[in-house]
Amino acid sequence: MPKNKGKGGKNRKRGKNEADDEKRELIFKEDGQEYAQVLRMLGNGRCECMCIDGTKRLCHIRGKMHKKVWIAAGDIVLVGLRDYQDDKADVILKYMSDEARLLKAYGELPENTRLNEGIVGDLDEDDDNAAEDFIDFEDEDIDRI
Repeated sequence: MPKNKGKGGKNRKRGKNEADDEKRELIFKEDGQEYAQVLRMLGNGRCECMCIDGTKRLCHIRGKMHKKVWIAAGDIVLVGLRDYQDDKADVILKYMSDEARLLKAYGELPENTRLNEGIVGDLDEDDDNAAEDFIDFEDEDIDRI
């Protein structure tokens, strides 16, 4: 049996993410980049994102972030647009929740962007009609049932 000469296995690699707690500088978009919100994860390092410009794009998570930065539905990300494919983009950066709130406060994100929800979509219309979904039964109706 060969001797282990490394510093440890996968449990050591899991504990390396200690730098997340400290504050980092807020990064704004540049030319060829766009803000987006993750609609759903597709697997294989890909996700479907709705960009702020109104285009739904298939996004690829870059290798530096793959298996190190966890992205879920509803997260705000910075994507790099491709010159040769308009319907695809690359995820460059994931914004933490406090950074996303700052972006919204600075006016970089539109006001109708929902930040704290896992499921993204136009749920405002459903919330307004929630009271109409219930049926009122009279006591006589309940006795017949």
